[in-house]
Amino acid sequence: MSTSISKEDIQRVFAAQQANSWAVRKSTADTRKARLLRLREAIVAHGDAIQTALFEDIGRPVDDNGSFETFGILAAIDQAVENLEEWMAPVPVNATVAASAYVRYEAKGVVLLFSAWNFPFTLLFEPLVPIIAAGNTVIVKPNEVSPASGRVAAAILREVFAENEVAVFEGDVEVADLLLELPFDHIFLTGSRRVGRTVMAAAAKHLASVTLELGGKSPLIVDETSNFGDAIQQMGIGKSFNGGQVCISPDYVLVPNARRDEFVAQFSDFYRQMFYVDGVYQPARSSRIINERGFQRLQGYLTDAKARGAKVAFGGGTDASKLLIEPTILLDVPPDADVLQNEIFGPLLPVIGYDDAEAAIAHVQASTKPLALFLISNNEAFITRVIENTSSGGVSINGWAPHYMDKALPFGGVGESGMGHYHGEYGFRELSHARAVAYARPLQG
Repeated sequence: MSTSISKEDIQRVFAAQQANSWAVRKSTADTRKARLLRLREAIVAHGDAIQTALFEDIGRPVDDNGSFETFGILAAIDQAVENLEEWMAPVPVNATVAASAYVRYEAKGVVLLFSAWNFPFTLLFEPLVPIIAAGNTVIVKPNEVSPASGRVAAAILREVFAENEVAVFEGDVEVADLLLELPFDHIFLTGSRRVGRTVMAAAAKHLASVTLELGGKSPLIVDETSNFGDAIQQMGIGKSFNGGQVCISPDYVLVPNARRDEFVAQFSDFYRQMFYVDGVYQPARSSRIINERGFQRLQGYLTDAKARGAKVAFGGGTDASKLLIEPTILLDVPPDADVLQNEIFGPLLPVIGYDDAEAAIAHVQASTKPLALFLISNNEAFITRVIENTSSGGVSINGWAPHYMDKALPFGGVGESGMGHYHGEYGFRELSHARAVAYARPLQG
């Protein structure tokens, strides 16, 4: 734990936020929008530092057209600023017993926000937007696995906010454990299922509500009517972006046996064009694996799969000294292989053949409910059949993750892939308490 952080520091800031939470809760839409706009200005001003930190933490190539993460955050702020008055307004209901009634959306109180290392700015600031928009105070814990990004995020927050509104504590698991001892009103986590269980257990001690954005084995299902084309391009980006370390990255592919080789050939061509020059992998075009532990985990999956008879159809190269794993396509992977039993969170892609739709659906049903499900199909009946017979946090059809990118839609998991959702109005509702107000009779004038 950082020697500059003590239990007393954390308790002092938490008490200050509790004392201030009622004032923040009663703040107007204009006041909340002003806070968000100050945050927006600071993020833009630190754009270069953000991209430098991402390169330092994960080797992500610097985007000359602007940071992917910054773009999404600014869009979320703009949407909240544009719509906040409408979101905050009481919602009349058609009362069945009361003379009249409405729902009032009120802040939950003091919120604890844990961010994730793979998108250390997006997965900190995007949840922060609805937390602020809903009128909460919040303590933020950046993920220690991406320390450079955590330092930049902390600098932004301290520049923009007083600590009795938004505070930040950097540090390791000991800091997180100290925070989890406190009686927060709500906890928001983006992370693994293992950490999700820890957070949920801590929240239960104080009956705090939670939003858990986790992960899971998100399938990509291809049918016999698929026109791969642009869909392959998008899915390739989804699988390879950030070195495959994305919670909504396709985890494995289900493809008709008759089209398996065609699919593998086109996906391999995408990888060649994107990451290779004259057959030589260009690591500067992608992100590295986050750390040695992550590398060893993925190397273990690959070694285990090959030992069980899986074939490497593309890639397979690794470099432990540089934390690099090439984009890799695996065939004939036995069901009990580690790579099919665990969320991959990396650039390994098992491709599994199936004979009919029932077999593909049964495979998905046999696993835990994923965060995302992807379909490539031109058959509406097939699409409907899969959706009606599976469960996932969201579904994207013929492209990578429009269900995540479109801020008019709720984003979140189900079952072991999480609970609760955010983005846009859904995030505002998630971070608010829906308070029922009912009149037994009309007021007498």
